[in-house]
Amino acid sequence: MADSRARRNGEPLPRAWVLHPALTRAPASARASEPAREPEGRLTEAVSLARAIDLEIVAADVVPVQRPRPATLFGPGRVEAVADAVAADGIGLVVVDGPLSPVQQRNLERAWRCKVIDRTALILEIFAARARTREGRLQVELAALRYQRSRLVRSWTHLERQRGGLGFVGGPGETQIEADRRQIRTRIGRLERALDGVRRTRGLHRAARRRVPYPVVALVGYTNAGKSTLFNRLTGAATDARDQLFATLDPTMRGLVLPSGLRVILSDTVGFVSDLPHDLVAAFRATLEEVVAADLIVHVRDCAHADSAEQRADVLKVLAELGIEDRLRSGVVEVLNKLDLLEPRQRAALLAHGGDGENGGAGDGNGAWVAASALTGAGMEGVIGMIDARLAAARRIVEVRVPYADGATLAWLYRHGEVLDRADDGDEACIRVGLTPADAGRLEQRPGISLA
Repeated sequence: MADSRARRNGEPLPRAWVLHPALTRAPASARASEPAREPEGRLTEAVSLARAIDLEIVAADVVPVQRPRPATLFGPGRVEAVADAVAADGIGLVVVDGPLSPVQQRNLERAWRCKVIDRTALILEIFAARARTREGRLQVELAALRYQRSRLVRSWTHLERQRGGLGFVGGPGETQIEADRRQIRTRIGRLERALDGVRRTRGLHRAARRRVPYPVVALVGYTNAGKSTLFNRLTGAATDARDQLFATLDPTMRGLVLPSGLRVILSDTVGFVSDLPHDLVAAFRATLEEVVAADLIVHVRDCAHADSAEQRADVLKVLAELGIEDRLRSGVVEVLNKLDLLEPRQRAALLAHGGDGENGGAGDGNGAWVAASALTGAGMEGVIGMIDARLAAARRIVEVRVPYADGATLAWLYRHGEVLDRADDGDEACIRVGLTPADAGRLEQRPGISLA
């Protein structure tokens, strides 16, 4: 019989089973603080994550868990049933869409006689496959080592052996697990120092952009919300925009001229996901600092996704971890993307609520938004107009006296600001101009310039 298994480069893909443990008794605090997400939707996302690293999904199931077992998470009946199915179907990997303790992971691998990974390990695998730059690879390796540090008890079969010394001369010697932990600590220290260098370099780049200077607009959003497609549509770039989770890992920047003539730098950033591992957020802080330092944050949402509201909450949660709660409270610009995927009735209702796709609406009280489709180009004028309007609304009206001899500053004011009034006074020009807060700060840094 011919082998009908899915293949990559002529080799069969690893066969995997995805299990989503659905807690039937969720903590009251979790129910009150975050929007509820249907288990089926979580399972669908987990399957997409697994396929992102080229796994052949043999089966995918939601498993109700009334009381998590400390040893195996699942009850003995479910563990035995999965073991039988794994053996019968030749499954080599089980993905548990949730956190597993080292003990649970070890016990499940022994019971099922196959590789078992949890959601964190799956996301780390995807990031490792997507990293292209040195910075990205450093960040992924750092997050992976922090994850592995607590799981040496599971990862090694020889940890009870000892090496070095005979035991009766200088003590029992250094155990293997102690040596492995020491090696991981050493490597983590090196990676942290390397990423500190990356952070300093990015800081220098941001300082250089402030001298250029152009406002920075950062695109953020849930993974596969269409950030890269929108980025390409607005800037004419050709970054990778596949219909795939975490297609973009390393940030990309391009220039964009707004209708008002203001030139900005648009930044495409890594996508977020629910239950994003904390170590991964920490490791990618050097990259995410681009979002923190941005003059404007544009949140790209997949309005056609069943869990769009829950995805929004996940993104805002990660942004809050970056220490920009004040900016979130004042609202961020939202683009409700993938308008083309909505049913005609849904599309009409959305546009009636928020405008015609060319104008931003009040949204749900959390900031202005506009509906658009980055794929078809519908609503792009509204997206650009809203970015322009938001930057203009934040402009600061200042008065500045510029010597005629300082032609560079005069040209800079007309290029980056909205000149409201000008009066000539001897060898100086007294100019009243509207500038973004960032541009006003850049102007103050010019020698011999003071603002009123």
